[in-house]
Amino acid sequence: MPRETTTPPAAAERGEVPEVVEMEAGEGEDGQAEAEDQEERWARLLPELMSEVVRRVEASGGERWPARKDVVSCACVCRRWRDAAVAVVRPPAESGKITFPSSLKQPGPREFPMQCFIKRNKKNSTFYLYLGLTSATVDKGKFLMAARRFRRGPHTEYIVSLDADDLSQGSNAYMGKLRSDFWGTNFKIYDSKPPYDGAKASSSRSSRRFGSRRISPQVSAGNYEVGQVSYKYNLLKSRGPRRMYCALECPSTQETWENCLKTKFRKPTGSTVLRNKAPRWHEHLQCWCLNFHGRVTVASVKNFQLVAAADPNDPSSSKDEETVLLQFGKVDDNIFTMDYRQPLSAFQAFAISLSSFGTKLACE
Repeated sequence: MPRETTTPPAAAERGEVPEVVEMEAGEGEDGQAEAEDQEERWARLLPELMSEVVRRVEASGGERWPARKDVVSCACVCRRWRDAAVAVVRPPAESGKITFPSSLKQPGPREFPMQCFIKRNKKNSTFYLYLGLTSATVDKGKFLMAARRFRRGPHTEYIVSLDADDLSQGSNAYMGKLRSDFWGTNFKIYDSKPPYDGAKASSSRSSRRFGSRRISPQVSAGNYEVGQVSYKYNLLKSRGPRRMYCALECPSTQETWENCLKTKFRKPTGSTVLRNKAPRWHEHLQCWCLNFHGRVTVASVKNFQLVAAADPNDPSSSKDEETVLLQFGKVDDNIFTMDYRQPLSAFQAFAISLSSFGTKLACE
């Protein structure tokens, strides 16, 4: 009977007596064979049953975030279970669902919008974003993230967080922020994680790290500029809605939930430029109108629709000018709908929508 002696490195440093482990000849091979047999038993389950188990785990996060460990546990059972998990839990662009917090920074679907709504609390200047779970304009919804407005000298900042009760840049739930100039007409969007490999943070807070259950435990949290929102001045006070432009670093549509935590070899995707869709003047109602297809019911200067701005160097880009990529509008005193689609992520759409709040004297 061979005898094998193992000394853990930590124990050796402390001068402890090595532990003696007896191993029967062939025991390693038997253990491996037993593990393979166990995996084979799980793999023999019907593929439909495996998929249904994973589907129910994902559905358990209807109104809350599902435990990532539950999905990972399913994927770790065996290769066939892993394939089932990958087939069921897809990124928002493919599934139209927001399963994990990382999905908030992935692009939405291309063919249909992700329907969300924002609840505003005027007392504490806080805004809550929910994913609509039914076809109703507003339902109970699944909480996604929150933002609070702060006044910092001549600037206004909206701190965005996964935690509605902890809205600070020092929080492990910090996702990014929106920062305005003195007039409230130009905004910059900052992401807490780098949009591509080698991106430079514009804040000294890059040494912070997310908590273990947050978006990306291994990625330093800083402030990386990923977009700008500008409202055109209206110094002559002519009648008409606000005019706005956005330039954004949108996430890659090739990114899946399997590699969304990786930052190496991610390249800049280039800027996406959006503009507000011009409304038409309604003679009978004597007001400017946009077709929100029932998703907006209250007239407001805050309401807008964004489309892709035409590229003068690309004649084919004009075909996408009528596709609404983000629409935001009022349905009640403190409730607003927010529908977005590819190439925007939920985080970017929320930040752009937040810029619409607040009075803009130079634009109206």
